[in-house]
Amino acid sequence: QVQPVESGGGLVQPGGSLRLSCAASRSTQNYYAIGWFRQAPGKEREGVGCIRSDGSTHYADSTKGRFTISRDNTKNTVYLQMNRLKPDDAAVYYCATAWGYKYCLPREFKHWGQGTQVTVSS
Repeated sequence: QVQPVESGGGLVQPGGSLRLSCAASRSTQNYYAIGWFRQAPGKEREGVGCIRSDGSTHYADSTKGRFTISRDNTKNTVYLQMNRLKPDDAAVYYCATAWGYKYCLPREFKHWGQGTQVTVSS
């Protein structure tokens, strides 16, 4: 498979919003399940949320109600919309692909992007 590529990271103030994108090969992206994960310095990688090819989603408790995952099949892209950002949201964000998932856990995803940095600071 083609390695997915994240983009859209940057610096945002607390309470602000940011939208990340995850793109892969147009021939396969629409069939993938996509997981979003993040890792802050000195901390373990943690889940953010996942989306299946049919559009169904799962969110971690820490992001539920603030983050939204969606996909635009015409652009072969999955988005992570992040609202009301907190300093604790600062991390490198990764997207990963799988043919499917059951629990939205990192071990269910096999192909990972290089990550995009999100900084939340005033």
